[in-house]
This record gives sequence, C-alpha cells and structure tokens, in this order.
Amino acid sequence: MDKKYGAQNMVGRLTRVVVKRPQEAFISQEKIEREWRALDFTAPPDLERAGYEFSQLEEILRQESAEILYLPVDERTILDSIYTHDPALVTDAGAIILQMGKKERAAEPAAMEDTFKTWGVPILGRLSGKATAEGGDLLWLDEKTLVAGRSFRTNQEGIDQLREILRPLGVSVIYFDLPYWNGPGEVLHLMSFISLLDTDLAVVYKRLLPVAFYELLLERGIQLIEIPEEEFPTQGCNVLAIAPRRLVILEGNPRTADRLRRAGCFVYELPGSEIAFKGCGGPTCLTRPLFRMPV
Repeated sequence: MDKKYGAQNMVGRLTRVVVKRPQEAFISQEKIEREWRALDFTAPPDLERAGYEFSQLEEILRQESAEILYLPVDERTILDSIYTHDPALVTDAGAIILQMGKKERAAEPAAMEDTFKTWGVPILGRLSGKATAEGGDLLWLDEKTLVAGRSFRTNQEGIDQLREILRPLGVSVIYFDLPYWNGPGEVLHLMSFISLLDTDLAVVYKRLLPVAFYELLLERGIQLIEIPEEEFPTQGCNVLAIAPRRLVILEGNPRTADRLRRAGCFVYELPGSEIAFKGCGGPTCLTRPLFRMPV
C-alpha cells in the first residue's frame, strides 16, 4: 500500500493505527500518584495491570492485521496521553492538529505533531487562538461529512476553523450542541453516546442524542442499536470498528455485546478496568486511526 495516511470514515478496515502504551503514557506508579486526582481519574491505575490490558488491545489489532505505530515517552504529556484519539484528526490530505478543551492536555497535540512528522504524515492544518476541538467530539458520518459536538471540550471557534481547513477537501462540517450533563469536570464527548459500526449501523445511547442528530441518522438510513441504561456508565457506546461490523467493546457490557452480535457483528471484548474505566476512555479513545480503507 502506497498511502500511509487517510481516515475519512469511522468503519473502513483499520490498517494503520496510532496508540500509546501505558508504559509511555503512565510511565511509573509515582507519576500516576502525582497526577490522577487533578486529571479527574476515578482512581489511580495500576501500571502492571494496565500494561496487561493494553497488550490485549494490541493482540486484537495484530489479529486484524493492523500496523501499530507507537507514540514515544514525552515529558510534555500526562496520563491522558494514552487516549490518542483526541489530539488530532486524520484526513486523506494529512493530519489536522487540534487544541484540547481540557487544559491539562494542552501539550499533547504538539507532541503528536512532532511524531507525525517523523512518520512522514503531512500536516494539513492546525487550530489556533482560542479554538478548541477534541477527537472524541468529531465523527465522520461519511467521507464528505464530519459531525462535531459543540461541548465543553469543543467550542464554536474550533468548529469554524475545522470547517475552513476542510472546505478545500469538499468536506461539510455540521454540529450539534451537547447537553450540560454532569458539567465541565466530567468528559462528555459526542462519541460518548454514539459509535458507527458500519455505513448503515450505529450503537447509541438515545437519551443523550440531540433530536436533530437523531433525525439525521434516520434520514441516512442508519439502523440504531440502543444500549441498555445500566451499560452507559460502563461505556457500552464506546465501540471501535476495526472493519465494518468487526468491533471492540469493553468487558462489562454483556447486553450491548449480545445486541451487536445479533445484528451480525463480530465482537471482541476488551478488559479495561485500568486503561478505560478509571480515565473514562474506551477502545475508540485508545486509538487514533491513521489509515482506514475507503467504504
């Protein structure tokens, strides 16, 4: 394959993916103890257990023939840097370097940009000024439609700048306001309550879906699989598509996993007590797709 980057969809076969292992993100139990409270982790992750859980994700990606690229240790970054989905958006023309709504993560985009350059990934654009946007608030509905959630992490200026950067690619950016939910101290991304599983299938938590977004999904002919109420706190909606209907979900969501399988999906279940639940980030958050096959 000549092309090494390009991911303007959420479900095409994932052939190249960026991750950061706990060894490089958490580094030591001492660093964990220094940072976890200020970063709103629910508890301090156990580094050894986190390494084991992450190795299970790596094994899944290898089984699916995805090339894994690893972000290095970077003294500018914090525990949250394990969630590589958020600092950048990857297009067919290169990466867009974002600016984080969570101020403690402000250095992550520059750190990711530096590594992208060593991998030969061109930089299409960067957010600047007061603009903020995080990857968890950005969802490709199709290759020419990016849906953004306007939230505590992604502001109007960020959406406007993304619109300008993407316009030459023929990409439309539409946005929906997210609810207050539990306030700015708790992350609520657009992808907290929706993941695309195929071009015509999504898993959702309907109670948080903006009405206009819900109607758009129905207009697009996208079938919605609703998660049960009790599996929203365990990130039942945080589902990574490795290929159409080939999925990774966190362990602890048995009813959602069953519904996905009954819809014809192949489902891997990933342990996540240390790398997911304590930092409020699931399989999508742990991965930054660098290349997906077109769908």
